[in-house]
Parts: sequence; C-alpha cells; structure tokens
Amino acid sequence: MRLVVVVVALCLTTGCATDPEPVRGTPAAAVVPVREIGVLAPAEAADTAFTYDPVAAPPGAELALEVVRGDGTTAVRLSAGMLQPDRGYAAHAHVNPCGRDDVDAGPHYQHEVDPAATPERPSVDPAYANPHNEVWLELTTDARGNGTAETTVPFVFDDRVPSSIVLHEHATTETEQGRAGSAGGRIACFTAPFR
Repeated sequence: MRLVVVVVALCLTTGCATDPEPVRGTPAAAVVPVREIGVLAPAEAADTAFTYDPVAAPPGAELALEVVRGDGTTAVRLSAGMLQPDRGYAAHAHVNPCGRDDVDAGPHYQHEVDPAATPERPSVDPAYANPHNEVWLELTTDARGNGTAETTVPFVFDDRVPSSIVLHEHATTETEQGRAGSAGGRIACFTAPFR
C-alpha cells in the first residue's frame, strides 16, 4: 500500500492533538502525518487560505486536510475550526491553487474528465459530476464552529492532482442533471496539493 498524506492537524481552541486519528478505514500504522494548518485570511492578505465571505468563513478560522492513498482508493478528511457554528458547508477538491478571486481555483477536480466541460462551463453532468468521480465533502460544524468531514473515493491520483479545497455556501451538493456538482458560491479556499 502506498501512502500520501497532505496537510494534517488542526489546533482548535481546545488544543492540538499530538497525532491525528487516521481516516476511518485506514490502518493506523499506515498514517504518517505531515502537518500544516491553513488559517483563513481576507483575499488581499492571504497566502494559502482565503476567505471570500468573512461572515460565513471568518478570518482566523482554521482548515486542515488529510489525504491517504490506498490500494485503488483515496481517503480524504477535512477538519475545520472556528467557522460559523451549527452550519453546513459543502467542500470540493478543485484543480488550481486558490487566489484572490474565488474563481482562481478553477473547476472541480474530476478523475474522469467530462469531455463537454470547459473552464467557463464546468461539468454539471451527473455522469461526471458525482461523489465517485470528484472529491465531495459535507462539513457540519458544532456550536463552537468545529467540524470534520470524511470521504473515500474509488480512485488514486496520478500525474493530475487537485490543488485546493473550496468551501461552498450550501450545506450539500446537488446531483441532478444540469446542476450536478453545484453547491452555491465559493466562500473560502485552501491551497492544499494532493501530492
């Protein structure tokens, strides 16, 4: 089994864990954490973690991403701290790094790319825009604004890898034809390459 872990660990107001728990279904001995915290900042002052909506994704909120590659699958866990309390966020892997504009992250990463999609018109075909061909997470925060979301996709990354995770304004991602993959506006972005 080959393992890749990117951007792990999160210091929340309750403190930092010495070692994060492995993503569910991952052998504990296989997790070799690499730690990095993305702290949201206004777009004009951000380096790797950008907020585009300071109310929904407050500056100072923390994001962490753990990616574990297994035999034909990839497990992904997104942790957050100090976001809005008791709120849902849909999150997706995107192809480009974050930038000052919310569109800089480009479209969703797709394992099998929709041939009809373009950068100006991202895929909304459920045959391609779905949680088995893209990385979709649904993060729900607690009363303190902390939360964790996990998914396992049935593929591993090759020479094409996502470069960021984008938080969207809606709590869930749409799945119907013509809307598949849609989750509302982009409210935050964390540059976290899935190496």
